[in-house]
Amino acid sequence: MKTAVVTGANGGVGHEVTRLLLADGWRVHAQYRSTPGPLESPQLSWWQATFPAIADAPELSAVDALIHCAGVVSLGSVATAPLSDWEEAMQVNLYAPVALTSHYLPALRATGGHVVYLNSGAGLRANPHWGSYAASKFAARAWCDALRLEETKLRVTSIFPGRIDTQMQRTVVAAEGGTYNAEAYLSAHTVATAVLNALNTPEDGHPHEVILRPRS
Repeated sequence: MKTAVVTGANGGVGHEVTRLLLADGWRVHAQYRSTPGPLESPQLSWWQATFPAIADAPELSAVDALIHCAGVVSLGSVATAPLSDWEEAMQVNLYAPVALTSHYLPALRATGGHVVYLNSGAGLRANPHWGSYAASKFAARAWCDALRLEETKLRVTSIFPGRIDTQMQRTVVAAEGGTYNAEAYLSAHTVATAVLNALNTPEDGHPHEVILRPRS
C-alpha cells in the first residue's frame, strides 16, 4: 500500500485529493489546521499543524507522495498591505512546504517518491492587489524547480490552476466586492483529479508542471 502525506486536507482541493487517494487504495496522513475533515477510513490518519510549525508531523520511514495543498491569501495593494500579510503568505505558502519536504526527504528518497505542490495562476503572473500571494507562489515555483534538479530520484510537480470553487475563493470574491458564481471556477474535484493524474503518470514520465484553467 502506498503512503501519502497531504496538507490542507480538511477542505477544498486537499480534501478531494485525500478522498481520491483513499478510493485509489492509498494510506493517507492528512494535515489540518483547526478542525479535521469529515472523512473517515482505516487508511486515514489526521494530524494537526498550524504552519509553519511541523513539530507534530508523523514520523514515517517511507513516503510515496507528499502533496502540499495548504495555502492562504490576503488581498491588498503593495502600498498599503501590512507586512504581516506578506509574512503569513511566505510562512504558509513557502516556508512550511520547504520545511515539511525537508523533514520527509529521507522517506521520499526511500521510495523514489513524488512531491506535488498546488501552486496557482498567481505563481505565473502577478495581478494588482495580489502581490503577497503572488510573491509566495513565484518563490514556491522556484523552490520546486530547484528541488527537482537537486533530488533527481524524485518527481516534483507544480500544479497551476486558475480560480477554484472553494471557501477561500468565496472569501476572495467578497473582498473584491464581486458576485460569486461557482460555475465560473474550476471544481476542487477537477484539480484533485489533476493531482492524481500526475501521481499516476507511468514511471518513465516526469510531469514538471500542469496548468489548468476553467473552460468558461
